[in-house]
Amino acid sequence: MATRKSAAKVPGTKLFVLDTNVLMHDPTSLYRFEEHDIFVPMMTLEELDNNKKGMSEVSRNARQASRMMDDIVSSCEARIEEGIGLAEPSRGLAAGRLYLQTQAINATLPASVPTAKADNQILAVVMHLSEQRQDRHVILVSKDINMRIKARALGLEAQDYFNDKVLEDTDLLYTGMRELPADFWETHGKDMKSWKEGGRALYKVRGPLCADMVINELVYQEGEKPLYAIVKEKDGAEVLLESLIDFAHQKNNIWGIVARNREQNFAMNLLMNPEIDFVSLLGQAGTGKTLLTLAAGLTQVLETKRYAEIIMTRVTVPVGEDIGFLPGTEEEKMAPWMGALEDNLDVLNGNVEEGGGYGGEWGRAATRDLIRTRIKVKSLNFMRGRTFINKFLIIDEAQNLTSKQMKTLITRAGPGTKVVCLGNIAQIDTPYLTEGSSGLTYVVDRFKGWAHSGHITLQRGERSRLADYAADAL
Repeated sequence: MATRKSAAKVPGTKLFVLDTNVLMHDPTSLYRFEEHDIFVPMMTLEELDNNKKGMSEVSRNARQASRMMDDIVSSCEARIEEGIGLAEPSRGLAAGRLYLQTQAINATLPASVPTAKADNQILAVVMHLSEQRQDRHVILVSKDINMRIKARALGLEAQDYFNDKVLEDTDLLYTGMRELPADFWETHGKDMKSWKEGGRALYKVRGPLCADMVINELVYQEGEKPLYAIVKEKDGAEVLLESLIDFAHQKNNIWGIVARNREQNFAMNLLMNPEIDFVSLLGQAGTGKTLLTLAAGLTQVLETKRYAEIIMTRVTVPVGEDIGFLPGTEEEKMAPWMGALEDNLDVLNGNVEEGGGYGGEWGRAATRDLIRTRIKVKSLNFMRGRTFINKFLIIDEAQNLTSKQMKTLITRAGPGTKVVCLGNIAQIDTPYLTEGSSGLTYVVDRFKGWAHSGHITLQRGERSRLADYAADAL
C-alpha cells in the first residue's frame, strides 16, 4: 500500500484521529497539525452534518469545516485512500496528509461499550487504526474529557486539542508592568539622556533589561524617589521612558475619581492617552476596571470632546439559569445585563455632586440624563458589518468571548475610536472556554508590543474589605 510506504519513510510523523468537537471548535484545525497526518472518521462527518443547521457559533463552524474539507478533497487528483496532501490547500501551513474513512471498520469494542453511540464508533476507528497501523503513532484528538477518559481506559492514546490555547499557563500572561531593580540606574544610567517635554520627564537609557521591555509597558521603582514611567520607544537595547501623570493626586482627578493604587494609576494613564487605541484591563472583582473606564470615557466624551459617545457591550452569558426572553428594544433587552453600568454611574454621579458641581436632586437628575444620552448599550449579536467612528467602545466581561468573536468586535473600530476590553479570566461562564483559550487572553498576548495598545493587570481590590476577602478566600 502507498500509505504504508510513505509511513515507513517518515516514522516520526503521527496519525491524529479527529473527533467532531475539534472541527466544530476550530474549523482551521485541519491545517494545525504541521507535518503530521490526520484521519477523519465517517462518524465525524455524520456529526458535522447533524450540527450544520442553525445560526449558533457551533453551526457556523460545522459548515466552515465541511467547506474546508470539500476544498481539500476537490483539489485532490489522486485516490482519496492514499491520503490528500495538505501542503497546497493550506498554503504551506501543514505538510501532512488528510485521510478519510473509505471503508467499513469492524473493530470489536468491549461488551460494556454500546456501539450505537457516535463517540464509541469513533473509538472503534482509533482501535482499528492502532491495530492495523502499528508502524504509526495513532492518537485521538478530542475536546471531550469523557471521550479521552474512555479512550485511555481502552488502552488508546488521546490528547486535548491545544492549538487554540494562547498560553498553557495563564500565570505567564503579560501583566503590562515591570518593577525595576534597585540598581537599575547604576547598570543602565551610563550615557543616559534626560529632558523635559510637555511637563513630562523623558529618559533615554540602554542596558541588559531594555532588550526584554515591551513598547507601552509600564515600569516602576518604589523608594524615596519613586519612578512611574511608560516605555515610549524601543530600539534594540535602548529604550525611551516617559514619566506618567499622577492620577492619585486630587488635582488630576477624572470625573471625581482618583487612582487608589499603583495599577489604577497605570490604567488611567493608558485610558487617557490619545495615542493608545486599544486598552485591555484584567483584574478580579472589585479592582475598579469598569469605574475607571467609564470615568475616563465620560471625561473624554463630555469634557474634552475627544469621542462622540460611549458604546458599551458584553456577552449575554447567564451565571445561573436563563430568565427567558426579555421584552422591549435592543437597549431595553440589554438593560438587565448592564447592572454594572448603572452601579458605576451612581458612583460617578455622586462624585460630581460632592465635587461642588450641579447641586441638588434636580442637578443630579439632569446630569444623569445628559450622561445616559451619551452612553449607548449594544448587543454583540448586531455588531457584524458595523463601523464605529469616534467612539469610546467598552467590551465588558470580555473573558467570555472567543478569539473569533474578539476579532469581529475589534475590527469594528473606525477612525478615532478607542477600544477597551475589561475582564477577569478567573470568571469564565462560557462552557467551552478556558483561561488559556479565552479571547481576552488571546488579545492581551497578540497586542503586546504594538505602539498603539496598552495592557495592565489590576491587582488590588478596592470595592470593600468583604469583596476583597471573598475574592481571595472563596
